[in-house]
Amino acid sequence: MRKKIVAGNWKMNMTPSQAVELCETLKPLVAGSEADVVFCVPAIDIVPVVEAVKGTNIEVGGENLYFEDKGAYTGEISADMLLDAGCKYVIIGHSERRDYFKETDAIVNKKVKKAIEKGLTPIMCCGESLEQREQGITLDWIRMQIKIGLQGVDAADVAKMVIAYEPIWAIGTGVTATTEQAQEVCGAIRECIAEIYCRETADAVRIQYGGSVNAGNAAELFSQPDIDGGLVGGASLKADFGVIANA
Repeated sequence: MRKKIVAGNWKMNMTPSQAVELCETLKPLVAGSEADVVFCVPAIDIVPVVEAVKGTNIEVGGENLYFEDKGAYTGEISADMLLDAGCKYVIIGHSERRDYFKETDAIVNKKVKKAIEKGLTPIMCCGESLEQREQGITLDWIRMQIKIGLQGVDAADVAKMVIAYEPIWAIGTGVTATTEQAQEVCGAIRECIAEIYCRETADAVRIQYGGSVNAGNAAELFSQPDIDGGLVGGASLKADFGVIANA
């Protein structure tokens, strides 16, 4: 049985002092969750958040990493930096990274490999635009992202990672994919992994849904057979995250 995982993606929100205050608000609200609970926070917040959640059921993740270990890459952050600061997880290939910073599937693949090499658990994102959904190519697009993103990654490593399906048209818009739409794509992701690797690997990997997940829809989404939790954006910055983590 796969354990659910609920991760908050704070994006570019919360100063260090605000981050600690938010942790104090959320800690008691998620304490009883049966899911793995992760706060993926801005780089500057990692150290204070790690300190703030010590002794709790909360793990900390980064929102991005670079695929080189060190060097003249101004503004980037390495896997070793994340690990040393106390991270266990890292988000890779979020649609905002792909859109605003022009990350390709090939770059996502490099980052996934680097995270795994260093012992971080990647939360690899995939998702389609509204135009792609209307064109009827959602599953083709997602399968391409999965196949390139996981190229050269061993089955044993895939089994331990997390994949987040986030339809771009539902991120931060208040529009949520229907339960049926979310399950259809998450199920297709699992079948794609079974084709690439094997059924055992596909059954082990955890697949999240993300895209306007909130306290009102989380329980129904997470009850689906191929949805193993959520990657939560805006709602991770308020008390509603406690309801979601316990859904």
